[in-house]
Amino acid sequence: MADISAKLVKELREKTGAGMMDCKKALQEMEGNVEKASEWLRKKGISSAEKKAGKVAAEGLVGQYIHIGGRIGVLVEVNCQTDFVARNEAFKALVQNIAMQIAASKVEYVKISDIPAAISDKEKEIEMGRDDLSGKPDAMKEKIVQGRIEKRLKEMCLLDQAYVKDQNITIAELLAQHVAQLGENIQVRRFVRFELGEGIEKEETDFAAEVAAQMGVSTDVESKASEKDVDIEASETADANDQPKDDKKKDGKKDGKKGKK
Repeated sequence: MADISAKLVKELREKTGAGMMDCKKALQEMEGNVEKASEWLRKKGISSAEKKAGKVAAEGLVGQYIHIGGRIGVLVEVNCQTDFVARNEAFKALVQNIAMQIAASKVEYVKISDIPAAISDKEKEIEMGRDDLSGKPDAMKEKIVQGRIEKRLKEMCLLDQAYVKDQNITIAELLAQHVAQLGENIQVRRFVRFELGEGIEKEETDFAAEVAAQMGVSTDVESKASEKDVDIEASETADANDQPKDDKKKDGKKDGKKGKK
């Protein structure tokens, strides 16, 4: 039997909310593997977070976070079972941290089950059409696509995100820790994230194109002026060339008259 340290027991307890002796037993059964011990507790129905998940959580707080500069804002509703816990400083800090998490991660849903089927189907359609799957057997293609879709859907959900202040746990695990600490069911119910200018089609000025356009107009004007100058010059040249011919004709006539005399 593996030697289980107090540190491992504490880690599992914070993750699952289960009792100290249950955590120790789970770790012994799974030879010190925290992930497998967590699964063992869930199968046994020992995890306090699992037990409390079915209890009604209608109290809580609506928290807010405005990022520096006022360009990003978040409102989030986090529920608990009693007003007593809602006033607890640890719960208030949790709500604030979740609001900050939403501001940082651009998530769209709380959990995967909240994602409409149409979105999942669209993601599957996109993945099935990718060039790198061309020529692969259908069974293999289906397996690859399923893995990619699960990854994409998790990226869209708050509870599956790595906690910004501790990348070793997810937001779901952060909630479980607070369930164990505060002794109540805690759920993120909904949120909305605002980003300044999001969804508005902005008119972007292409400075280089603008300068090029101005230069083009200027070039056209200069080109026309040059053409005009060429026309005038050609006309003057033609006149100059014609003048000697007229003079020669006149001189020829004079010479002819003189010869007759």
